[in-house]
Amino acid sequence: MNFGKHILVISALALLSGCKVDPKISLVAADELKIEQPQGWPAPVYSFSNNLIKAEVFNLGRELFYDPILSVDNTISCGSCHQQFAAFAHAEHKFSHGVNDLIGTRNGPGLFNLTWHSSFMHDGGINHIELQPLGPIQNPIEMGDTFTKVILKLQNSGKYKQLFLKAYGTEEVTDVRMLKSMAQFMGLMYSYNSKFDHYKRNENNAKLTDEELRGYSAFQAKCANCHVEPLFSDFKYRNNGIAIDPLINDSGRAHITGLPQDRYKFKTPSLRNVGLTGPYMHDGRYTTLQQCLDHYTNLQNNINHDPLMPLGGIPLTAQEKTDIISFLHTLTDYEFINDQKFTDPNGN
Repeated sequence: MNFGKHILVISALALLSGCKVDPKISLVAADELKIEQPQGWPAPVYSFSNNLIKAEVFNLGRELFYDPILSVDNTISCGSCHQQFAAFAHAEHKFSHGVNDLIGTRNGPGLFNLTWHSSFMHDGGINHIELQPLGPIQNPIEMGDTFTKVILKLQNSGKYKQLFLKAYGTEEVTDVRMLKSMAQFMGLMYSYNSKFDHYKRNENNAKLTDEELRGYSAFQAKCANCHVEPLFSDFKYRNNGIAIDPLINDSGRAHITGLPQDRYKFKTPSLRNVGLTGPYMHDGRYTTLQQCLDHYTNLQNNINHDPLMPLGGIPLTAQEKTDIISFLHTLTDYEFINDQKFTDPNGN
């Protein structure tokens, strides 16, 4: 019996088996990408007119989104704190963890329908989708790097030279190319296929239950002034009456503008996928939607009181709260959170 021959064959098979389980970059094809403006939706703020959709550019942005190379110690990626199964929020994290186990002071919001946003972050500190990655990359308690060093790391990467070559025709790595590719990936994260959307469009035989319909009616009467359909936000800055956390004393929009009248105002979040994006509020203080609605019946902070908010709180019965929560769950877009275009391209 030729043991040497058998060992050689077994070794070869093991090698082949190892190759099969190695992670491979999963590429998105051109026919999977298109600019969307669902029927009845307003025109988006960002139009891609200077960032033409191209599969190779999208794939570059997708790779960058999930690569910890963007952080100072190569441990934290955008995808670390924006998880697809949570509608690109950070599941069960009041505050996201950054480099060196540092913890911030604000909750990581979900990412979707970003081309309709005219500003980003809870305080609107960034006013363009192509500039948005600069915030977390350069924040010392998030990714903690400098943009110059990040670009240098990408320029020294053989992998990224090839990805930039495919995307832009040359290996040149520039800040503009990097940011445009990430804007293309994040900008195409559309979410408009929830049960509620199918119901409104009269498709897929979608029907709302009696409880969900009651919740929708109550929502329209008592919540829709700020959470405006179809995006379920007006993206304005408001003091929603939440009590001030004395340990953080987050001034909100005033942190950017320096104006006293902007103290404790925060950007109105979209309620799409809200069943997935908890914890809630800018500081993640509430873990359930019930707690959120309980807050709105007992407002604690009247500094720069929003005129759309009744002093003291919004009158809601226990049944109305239950019904509204049922309605809010109809805004979960399972097609979006399972869309393979937005998964980690290396299968991590």
